[in-house]
Amino acid sequence: MPLAPAVVQKLLSLVNRQRLVDTVVDLVNIPSKTGEAGAVLDRLATLLTSEGFQVERPTGGHPVAPAVAVRFDTGRPGKTIQFNGHLDTVHLPFVPPAVNGDRITGSGSCDMKGGTAAAVEALRVLRESGELTGGAVLLTAHDMHESPWGDGKQLETLITDGYVGDAVLIPEYMNAAIPVAGRGLGIWRIVIRRPGPAVHEVMRPQDEPSVIDAASELIARLRQYGTFLASKSEPDADCETVFVGQIHAGEIYNQFPPECRLEGTRRWLPGASRAAVEQEFRELVQKVASRTGTTIDLEWIPVRDGFRLDRNAPFVDMFQEAHAAASGGRKLPFGPKPFCDDCNAFWSLANIPAITHGPNAGGAHTLNEWVSIDDLVRVAHVYSLTAVQFCDPHSA
Repeated sequence: MPLAPAVVQKLLSLVNRQRLVDTVVDLVNIPSKTGEAGAVLDRLATLLTSEGFQVERPTGGHPVAPAVAVRFDTGRPGKTIQFNGHLDTVHLPFVPPAVNGDRITGSGSCDMKGGTAAAVEALRVLRESGELTGGAVLLTAHDMHESPWGDGKQLETLITDGYVGDAVLIPEYMNAAIPVAGRGLGIWRIVIRRPGPAVHEVMRPQDEPSVIDAASELIARLRQYGTFLASKSEPDADCETVFVGQIHAGEIYNQFPPECRLEGTRRWLPGASRAAVEQEFRELVQKVASRTGTTIDLEWIPVRDGFRLDRNAPFVDMFQEAHAAASGGRKLPFGPKPFCDDCNAFWSLANIPAITHGPNAGGAHTLNEWVSIDDLVRVAHVYSLTAVQFCDPHSA
């Protein structure tokens, strides 16, 4: 049923801007590199417990940083909506929080402590408003999201252990469109080796292969492979890709090095087999090793499988109505999702509809992260409105 204007206004009035800012600053103030987010998860758990929420701490197979799970259950029939966020940050020097006008800056403010705090504020609003007529809200927060330091398995374990709703909202920093498809991701690390130690270039054994020449051939082969992959595309998810991001060899300009290291990514369309993608890549690499007379060791790090969202799902319509109610009638277009996030896990493991929608923010994976306070308020409003719609026992 349509959202009543009085309900829209009531929920907005209950979003406490200062409480929301304080929550973001509190979370950003605790360093939490991926794999080391235990302290910030403890802080969130303490905060929610002090506010009267019943907090669970499932480990998700990562006991050094147990996740946070809160269920706000009306005790009446209806569906469960899940708000899910990660509190770990990439491995960069820590930047403390600061508030300047409409912006909060600091490590994780964009990716994604700000968005997670907005989801927490939506949970508070729903409890205070009494407008949730049925069903429940499940809030989850966790570690081990950012690759390559994390493998996503904490969230995957939480999902298989039953910490999952009937639909999910994820407050990552994307809000110009509703992403309906996204690619899977694998990170690859390669070491090309030859026999013998490093030597001066003039002492180079003439019968020894060059690891730099082998790397050049591998890069050329990957460029050809990328052209082939570009033919595998779809409008909602772009195309499959292979990317070389780093190459390192030698310690000085006139040294004949014994090894060369390369690192990059491989992205594939939703529905593609992760195992088949890896096998194809390994075969390509080993062909280059055979041709160049080198040894090539490949480390393959799977990050996420692909993602897809049914744009005709009732949950999508309800989210659109909530977004329009909070945004002067504006609905969002559909589009691709350029990065991997937790939506990929919910779709591939549980076929749960999941929407990525977070605040205006920037500087992700840099030292200059920021998030808009005004837009954090808007996200909290949109999330609470969506929950009222989706959890209603009379909704479709």
